[in-house]
Amino acid sequence: MSMKRTLGAVLILAALSACGVAVPPSRNAVLPILPSQISTAPGEVIAGPQELAVLGIEIAVPQTLRTSEANVLVPSADIVWRGDPLGERHEQVAAIFQNAAAKATEGFTDGRGVIVSVEVTRFHALTEKARYLTGGNYALHFILTVRDAATGELIDGPRPIIADVRASGGIRAIAEDNVGRTEKVVITERLVSVLYSELKNLMVEPAV
Repeated sequence: MSMKRTLGAVLILAALSACGVAVPPSRNAVLPILPSQISTAPGEVIAGPQELAVLGIEIAVPQTLRTSEANVLVPSADIVWRGDPLGERHEQVAAIFQNAAAKATEGFTDGRGVIVSVEVTRFHALTEKARYLTGGNYALHFILTVRDAATGELIDGPRPIIADVRASGGIRAIAEDNVGRTEKVVITERLVSVLYSELKNLMVEPAV
């Protein structure tokens, strides 16, 4: 056999061998599942998240929460509030949460009917001294619970929510007051944002 024929035979055998190489199967490989491959029994519905219809709002500010009117940087108390005239601080805080919750749930009108309950555990704003000297932090803590409006079934919670937000101080606080961004406005905006987000992202199964 000539050299050319020998070389050609080797190349042909190599090609045939390459075509016939078997790749060992991977037993741990995970194959993608396409939506068309998912089958359900006739009439079966796969449960998923459902929109909410907020039919009621309950706000609780327990009288056991301690208040303080001391004009120091950080009073030892559960409720510190100076954004309203001197009065019943528990009621004032409840009004702030009621207003914020009403605004946060305005768009929740379709879906499973629920009652949203909020129990305040801490509402620590700034004293006069802290607001005009250092600023700090608005500590807004509460427990959120969502129940079915018809049956009372627990849908979510009770779970603690921390909605703290930065509080301006000094010249910046004065400037914000002058343009209407009072403590009450800043705190209300924050509560609206947090409550809306918590409810919007809530995974709710359809009522049975």
